[in-house]
Amino acid sequence: MDGNGRWAQSQGSDRTIGHREGSRAVRTIVRAARRVGIEALTLFAFSEQNWARPPAEVVALMELLRDFLVSEREELIENGIRLRTVGRVEKLPSRVREVLDPLVADTAHLDGMTLTLALSYGGREEILDAARVLARRARDGELDVDAIDEAQLEGALPSLAVGRVDLLVRTGGEQRISNFLLWGAAYAELHFTRVLWPDFDEAELYAAIAAYQKRERRFGRVESAPLEPAVPAPAMADAAGE
Repeated sequence: MDGNGRWAQSQGSDRTIGHREGSRAVRTIVRAARRVGIEALTLFAFSEQNWARPPAEVVALMELLRDFLVSEREELIENGIRLRTVGRVEKLPSRVREVLDPLVADTAHLDGMTLTLALSYGGREEILDAARVLARRARDGELDVDAIDEAQLEGALPSLAVGRVDLLVRTGGEQRISNFLLWGAAYAELHFTRVLWPDFDEAELYAAIAAYQKRERRFGRVESAPLEPAVPAPAMADAAGE
């Protein structure tokens, strides 16, 4: 979710105002995703590298996060949305954890949609932490080193609990994934838009989904050419999906 600061500058406002508008966009997109039946939505809310931002901006971001969790609590529960987190959340301030942790626990049984907030998150850091988990298990004799495979590593990656990434959207005009869900996004379809995050609305989300629906996903495979003329398949309407 990129472009909050640039949006604020374009309005002649402080960056904090941009982040506040970005928080409103989060609310809009979560609602829209729920309506079209997306099963899992992960939002890159705060990266591990964001701790290096000016202290005043970090404090403001943490307060916005806390406000969002408080204000959206009832709506998440009423709409059956399960909230979970990935990242080194132990680094978050206690003021955030005191509202975040109960909300994660209170929505754990819901199955309408899973909303994951990536907080103090980095894709490299997640893989590193998973490697350490497996290394400790091997050291303690719980795991045979030779038995470590992709499935073992994926099982140690919290972001993979909702499945691999189908569609990855980046706003703000940059064309890179910036350390987001590196393992899970290996075969994701990428959608880049110049729209700044505070202006990313339902129409932009639907445009990203429509573009995704038109792509052919082969996962490295090549389909064999038919030996005989293929019989035309009946037309089928696209269904909204991740």
